[in-house]
Amino acid sequence: MATIKRGEGNLDSRKSHVSKPTDITEKGNHETILRVIAEEGVGILKTVGHTHKNLLADREFILEAVKRDGSALQFANKRLRADREIVLEAAKKNGKALVYADNRLKMDRDFVLEVVKNRGLSIRHINDRFRNDREVVLEAVKQDGGALKYAAKSLKADREIVLEAVKGDGLVLQFASQNLKADREVVLEAVKRRGAEALQYASETLQQDEGLINIVGR
Repeated sequence: MATIKRGEGNLDSRKSHVSKPTDITEKGNHETILRVIAEEGVGILKTVGHTHKNLLADREFILEAVKRDGSALQFANKRLRADREIVLEAAKKNGKALVYADNRLKMDRDFVLEVVKNRGLSIRHINDRFRNDREVVLEAVKQDGGALKYAAKSLKADREIVLEAVKGDGLVLQFASQNLKADREVVLEAVKRRGAEALQYASETLQQDEGLINIVGR
């Protein structure tokens, strides 16, 4: 008669309580897939693309997916990558999502303006012609001063644009033209926000400005 070793008697009961991994593509479980995207990223959509390709053409699903992770746009079908609402939502979440947008949207000035108003750093991923567009760059730096880094050289010498940028982040003074690094009002706005960190990018003359030094020392 076979004997049962100590502890083996509970083996089956332990196994019965081990949960079986959920097949998140089974039955097209949208909510489960969206939850995984939010928690773990868009890798699951690679699997979905093989097993449930039609899901990547489902507008409602893709819209919800990009709201959780903008990079989900790369898995959407071509038609949805040209959908203004979907691409805008993707860019709000992740500026890099514009890389995956339809070329017609990338060249649509009104659309690009809308994008940078919502996420200024999206300027990093737009067509070069728009980095030289004053209105686009101005709206971008208003939303995020860091956008100045990606503006055309000529616009880094635009006083209004640089003033708006340093009001958002004083450290972007480093990207301003030499003339504006010597502009006391511009430097003052930068120093108010980032102190000595910003002052180091000012002209040598302004780095010795007693008033600015006093602000840093407060």
